[in-house]
Amino acid sequence: MPLAIFALTIAAYAIGTTEFVIVGLLPTVAADLGITLPLAGLIVSIYALGVTFGAPVLTALTGRAGRKPLLLGLMALFVAGNTLAAFAPTYEILLVARVLSAFAHGVFFSVGSTIAAELVAEDRRASAIAMMFMGLTVAIVTGVPLGTLIGQTFGWRATFAAVAALGVIAFIGIATLLPANLKRQQAATLSEQVRVLGSGRLLIVFAMTALGYGGTFVTFTYLAPVLQEITGFSAGAVSLVLVLYGLAIAAGNIAGGKIADRDPVKALTVLFAAQAVVLALFTFTAPSPVLALVTLAALGFLSFANVPGLQLYVVQLAKRHRPAAVDVASALNIAAFNLGIAAGAWIGGLVVASPLGLGATPWVGALLVLGALGFTVLSGTLDRRQAGPAEAGAEPVRA
Repeated sequence: MPLAIFALTIAAYAIGTTEFVIVGLLPTVAADLGITLPLAGLIVSIYALGVTFGAPVLTALTGRAGRKPLLLGLMALFVAGNTLAAFAPTYEILLVARVLSAFAHGVFFSVGSTIAAELVAEDRRASAIAMMFMGLTVAIVTGVPLGTLIGQTFGWRATFAAVAALGVIAFIGIATLLPANLKRQQAATLSEQVRVLGSGRLLIVFAMTALGYGGTFVTFTYLAPVLQEITGFSAGAVSLVLVLYGLAIAAGNIAGGKIADRDPVKALTVLFAAQAVVLALFTFTAPSPVLALVTLAALGFLSFANVPGLQLYVVQLAKRHRPAAVDVASALNIAAFNLGIAAGAWIGGLVVASPLGLGATPWVGALLVLGALGFTVLSGTLDRRQAGPAEAGAEPVRA
């Protein structure tokens, strides 16, 4: 992999850390700012909404900007947002700081994915995307617990200051290692941006992303109470299990990129089917500590293995159906990931509050993943149908 890919990975690590670390710091933030936990929870919601809605809009607005200057600008915005968070005197200012960081997050992953794919040969593009997203997965394994430890020891502001310092390192890496002559996508007109959401083919992929990613979060959001109340682990043991889960995520991310390089649809079909089976299986293995650990390792492996394939597939379809708005389509897929997280967590909360209880979250999540599998099979079928006329020299049918 070119060194420039590793610069993108460092930036992804910083962004992943700032996204997830706030969950471990909510009680500390609430106590320091004198707010309730529900109000502190809005810090998480605001960030997710900033990514969901900021990513496609800002990606479209920055379509004419050079790729390298754009990434440098995004990292500068990221550093500014986290620095503001570190010194935020009030809850309201902290919310503003989180929105700034979220804007940088959404556009970075959408544009960064296309850049990573262009830096390598065609048969290694999914692996390049996986390497960039590796920063996000490693952040789950190391950045979040380290950031939480820093916040608990030196105060939550120190955590955001440390993340801002990571952003500076990423800025230097991108400035030094990323080529200056990166190919710039043709700027999308307003009509083309709207047409991305009007493409049935792309909407299918967005549904695959939201359901496939969101299905896991029905369980993952409430994994700690499941492990304590159903499996019987202590609170201290749960943190070690989460590290194991994160390591499995990192392994799955790398393997998912290699699997998806040649045929992302076939890869996603297999991965979603396996993910649904493992989630359903966890319903029955959760009461056994040994079986639960084995199942969680498999679930962690599968939960991020679909990310490179989904991102590569949406870029491929966008180039075919909406070539003037590839970055916008990529950004919308990032938004779909975040919508999946929000929906999965919300559905999980409904399940936990219902008579079904905690133990039902795995099989409910499996149902969502089965929906993603159905959309994947449908999209693959449409691809094969459209390949016939295209190969015969006819105009491909467009949804």
